[in-house]
Amino acid sequence: MRDIGKETGVLGGSLYHHIRSKDALFVELHNNALDAAAKRIMLAIETAEEPWARLEAACVTLLEIQLDPDSLTLPMMNDFREVPQAIREQLIIRRDRFEDMFRTLVDALPLPPHIDRQLYRVLLLTQLNKAGDWYRSGRLSPGDIARQIVSVFRHE
Repeated sequence: MRDIGKETGVLGGSLYHHIRSKDALFVELHNNALDAAAKRIMLAIETAEEPWARLEAACVTLLEIQLDPDSLTLPMMNDFREVPQAIREQLIIRRDRFEDMFRTLVDALPLPPHIDRQLYRVLLLTQLNKAGDWYRSGRLSPGDIARQIVSVFRHE
């Protein structure tokens, strides 16, 4: 906390007046990152009317956020294993609320009846969330990759 205070120009003790612990700070940063991502995604999909266009806009925006070197979203989503169980449960509840956007988008898709929509959504989000493990700037932009992922999930 002293290091954070030093970087922000606030005395470490003063930080504890606003934030009870490192875990509370992590939860606050996590929630703020998800709120900012959700806002950007909602703005991106609001002009699209067709279900596939809405899904693509959401995926492009999410991947652009996650692959931005200055983004907190991807590191925040991947650090769940490093926090105590009680904090992890809070983070998962908040992440699930974030994923409700994608649940709504997937529910609106004209998918064949034999496709399990929950599994479809989980697989789609896994592809998007794991792109940071292998992505290197160059040949394809984050938007290009997201469009390719949606194309594969659309069977085009």
